[in-house]
Amino acid sequence: MSIEFVINFGREALLVTLLMAAPLLGLALLVGVIISIFQAVTQIQEMTLTFVPKIIVVMLAVIIFGPWMLRIILNFTTNLFLNLPAYMKM
Repeated sequence: MSIEFVINFGREALLVTLLMAAPLLGLALLVGVIISIFQAVTQIQEMTLTFVPKIIVVMLAVIIFGPWMLRIILNFTTNLFLNLPAYMKM
């Protein structure tokens, strides 16, 4: 394996990781900010008020973005397995 392959593989792996995590983390962040603003305005300091909506939103995001995330990871894995023999000869 060459240095270029390792660097390219690492870059693609990081990109796939970011693409897989971005929708879930982005929606959880958005809900967290909205709940924090609601808590600051109403002065309600209930801990479960922050966790339950985030869990629900993340579960809905997995249902909505699941097929897209599966396609991304399958394309990455297929590309890796198809090109791995060519890189092992280097």
